Amino acid sequence: MAIDSVEMQPAYILHHRAYRDTSALLELITPLHGRVGVVARGARGARSPLRGVLRPFLPLLCSWGGRGELFSLRRAEVAGRMPVLSGQALFAAYYLNELLLRLLQRQDPHPEVFEAYVQALDGFAGQPLEAVLRLFEKRLLEALGYGLMLETDVHGEPVAADRRYRYIPEQGPEPIEGKMPDEGGLSGRALLALAAEACDNVQDLRELKPLLRRMLGLYLGERPLKTREFLTDMERQGRSGHD
Repeated sequence: MAIDSVEMQPAYILHHRAYRDTSALLELITPLHGRVGVVARGARGARSPLRGVLRPFLPLLCSWGGRGELFSLRRAEVAGRMPVLSGQALFAAYYLNELLLRLLQRQDPHPEVFEAYVQALDGFAGQPLEAVLRLFEKRLLEALGYGLMLETDVHGEPVAADRRYRYIPEQGPEPIEGKMPDEGGLSGRALLALAAEACDNVQDLRELKPLLRRMLGLYLGERPLKTREFLTDMERQGRSGHD
């Protein structure tokens, strides 16, 4: 693919690694061009104007062009403030980046994914971490054409908040008869909360986590996410610290 020039498009860096002596290879996410691979020539040089600019989670305006799978980064400027991320929120943000790297193809634009990513980064500053993650995962699946059936069950009946369901991929929720909350499945209340993007109940979030993890796993393949493993270890250590 050849692109003469793309000028000053909003972008975030999903991945950054050294290339040759002073350059860097970057994976960007942009609203109009999707995921874009670029070479930032000389960006790691002592006098490069890009030093300190090419950072994850920092909103940028970028220009690029060239031929092939990797384009040449021609310009990058800071376009806003970096969200305050630390501890689990920082690793959760890296989890978002890894999801996008694994699930998005280059030059396949999904403006709604870009918007969901921006909202999630901002949300980490003041909203419950699990709620931000579940909402982003739900929106990502929708944007890629894998949206969940959340308001109607497999029989075409409305999901009832006071019933429990098992989720069948590509079909939807199936009612479970006579099951108590601790006997498996998930509540209709949790499904409806996710549909309304109003996940503020701890029990609902606990039930939705394995559902979204399972659905994402259908498209991620067998290779585990490195950030998810790290977050799981952090959660396990946190629980043991309270015991």
